[in-house]
Amino acid sequence: MTTEITPGRLADAMPFARALGVEIDTAGPDEVTGRLAWDPDRCTAGGVMHGGALMALADTLGAACAFLNLPPGASTTTLESKTNFFRALRSGHVNAVARPLHVGRTSIVVQTDLHDADGKRIAQVTQTQAVLRP
Repeated sequence: MTTEITPGRLADAMPFARALGVEIDTAGPDEVTGRLAWDPDRCTAGGVMHGGALMALADTLGAACAFLNLPPGASTTTLESKTNFFRALRSGHVNAVARPLHVGRTSIVVQTDLHDADGKRIAQVTQTQAVLRP
């Protein structure tokens, strides 16, 4: 019997992401989508969403994307993550889309694009995930 990996089950597997408020909307090996709502508790001075919250959203979706591309029995962890910030988010929510750039034997590279509700790019994150074999 196989257990289906649903977006909710992926989010439930990451307690920090769930506590932060990350929502995973769709999940497949070619694309994982999700969002994070603006909230004063996720902000720096001036009501700007904290970069760490944006990075956590991207890391969560990127890890889910990598997980969905793993060989049977393997697990993953983030080895490297690079973020470029382009504009601030002061309201609404941020939408994120994670897609694999490279799926290899020892590593998976994922790019996550973050946009505001108007489609303006907030940030872009590229991360490398290790493929941890049993």
